Amino acid sequence: MRYSVEVKFNSSGRIQVNGNEIIISIKSEPKHGKANREMIKKMSNFFGVPENRIYIISGQTSRKKIIEIQNISKQYRFYKMEHAVGK
Repeated sequence: MRYSVEVKFNSSGRIQVNGNEIIISIKSEPKHGKANREMIKKMSNFFGVPENRIYIISGQTSRKKIIEIQNISKQYRFYKMEHAVGK
């Protein structure tokens, strides 16, 4: 499943999902891949998939990214999207 992701740099740690769009707040600075690693870790915890199943398709150095999450069950995906206003 592919998602459009917007990264915000603040300390709230919030994840907001609206269909195929995700807004995620992270603490790490966008230097040396730290922000991307934190984003992947938070998404891994949120969607319940291993970190190695989350790929940045485009936007490695941008706040706007396209990511792909593999092996996420449909039931879990729809439940999370319906109930995730923020985390």
